[in-house]
Amino acid sequence: MSVAELVKALRETRGFRHKTDIADVVSTLARHLPRGTSDLAQAVAVGDDCAAIADRDGYLLFAIEGLVSDFVRDMPWFAGYSSVMVNVSDVYAMGGRPIAVVDAMWSDGIGMAEDVLAGMAAASSAYGVPIVGGHSNTRSDQAQLAVAILGRASKLLSSFDAKPGDVLMMAVDLRGAFMDPYPFWNASVDAPPMRLRDDLELLPIIAESGLCRAAKDISMAGALGTALMLLECSQAGATIDLARIPTPPNVPVLRWLSAFPSYGFVLSVASENVDAVERLFTAREIACATIGTVDASREVVLRKGDDAAVLWNFNQHAFIKP
Repeated sequence: MSVAELVKALRETRGFRHKTDIADVVSTLARHLPRGTSDLAQAVAVGDDCAAIADRDGYLLFAIEGLVSDFVRDMPWFAGYSSVMVNVSDVYAMGGRPIAVVDAMWSDGIGMAEDVLAGMAAASSAYGVPIVGGHSNTRSDQAQLAVAILGRASKLLSSFDAKPGDVLMMAVDLRGAFMDPYPFWNASVDAPPMRLRDDLELLPIIAESGLCRAAKDISMAGALGTALMLLECSQAGATIDLARIPTPPNVPVLRWLSAFPSYGFVLSVASENVDAVERLFTAREIACATIGTVDASREVVLRKGDDAAVLWNFNQHAFIKP
């Protein structure tokens, strides 16, 4: 597969398509807000992993994740587990620590609800984040699930702070396997809970030590779609070397670049801090590598050897920002 063919395939993935829908949602909401209202005075604009609301000497972090209905229907236990896991990751991606979650769940009978709730309870226990309330309806004709989280940070990691000249890095736990047929790389369910928590603790450590100011957790858009969101919010571009992306053995490139890992982050790091950041992750057996360089071009170029193609040009098309 050439780089141009890979670009074409990535743009057609479910993860990319879902992310590009965000621009329409945000612009529609903005049209209906009273004139002069802007992001409800939150610390960072819409486009980050969490809303960051200034509070005393730090920030309250607030986020929500909705699960696609076929995932909830087909894999209810893992959907429940994932609903907590991805919210926890969002908070850590902002340099914060989670406080608690609440859920909103619809199901056709208590049987489906029981599996979803069992998965949520398992993740709550593994990550040490309590479920403190929510909403339930077991008389719905369709399975649906959304979970919201509250956290706190003293120093933020943001999607709006990548700077030209920064090094783009990727950290990912390769000690997992795909949850077929979905693109979820699971390195969480069978891992020791304290390892999960300590691995995530690296993100607020990096934020509070000043080693990095810009990061994002790898979402349904995969590593490259996540990099696009970070770079677009920062009004930057980048050249990314596909050969340097940490990858598990024997996994096709398109499948891996479309994967949603249980532990994965893209970071934009000043060159003088790259070695220190890499050491923190690799000391915990998490794969971490430099994958590219941030620039001011507002376009993202993928390269593999002499083969290259533009993944996205923000000057021509929005990805998530209207």
